Amino acid sequence: MTRLSLRRATRLATLLACACPAVAQAQVPAPEPPDKAKDLAFAHAQVLDAPEVPDAIKVQPGEKVLLRARASGVQIYVCGTGTDGKPEWTLKAPDAELLDEQGAVIGHHSAGPSWTHRDGSAVNGKATAHVDAPDRDSIPWLLIAATSHSGKGVLASVTSVQRINTHGGQPPAPSGCTSSGTGRKVREARVPYRADYYFYAAGAR
Repeated sequence: MTRLSLRRATRLATLLACACPAVAQAQVPAPEPPDKAKDLAFAHAQVLDAPEVPDAIKVQPGEKVLLRARASGVQIYVCGTGTDGKPEWTLKAPDAELLDEQGAVIGHHSAGPSWTHRDGSAVNGKATAHVDAPDRDSIPWLLIAATSHSGKGVLASVTSVQRINTHGGQPPAPSGCTSSGTGRKVREARVPYRADYYFYAAGAR
């Protein structure tokens, strides 16, 4: 082999050695960025079991518990005139703090209904089913379907919410309601209540 041929062969081998790792690297797909919201949600799901509840307010198969929060606050009622012309109480909104197992505040429950977590995530929902509470003086147990979300935290993937283990919160007696002749709401009542809220997501592992 001549010196010219040897130089060409050496240069070609060098180029191939440099190109092969690049080709191999190009064939490896880039890893997907981690979903911190789902990771946090799954961390909760690993340690929580679904509660025993009546069939009417059970969640769909495949939904798993992400978070349990204890609510402590009030149900706000306003007094107005019913369709029968008599005064009646109507629910305006809940106003409650959400607490973890140690009693620390982790969020807030308000009109919508909506739930906001301290991590910045939130979920709004609509009640789809209810059952009477075992205690007649307590508000019903509910199944609530998520309708919208915001933020990227634990509540961002919630699909359903259950309200159970309620204590208090029923409206005052009708005799305590007053209204004007036009039906304008003129009185408000804030009734203390407590409840457990279970937040679910589909496909949680």
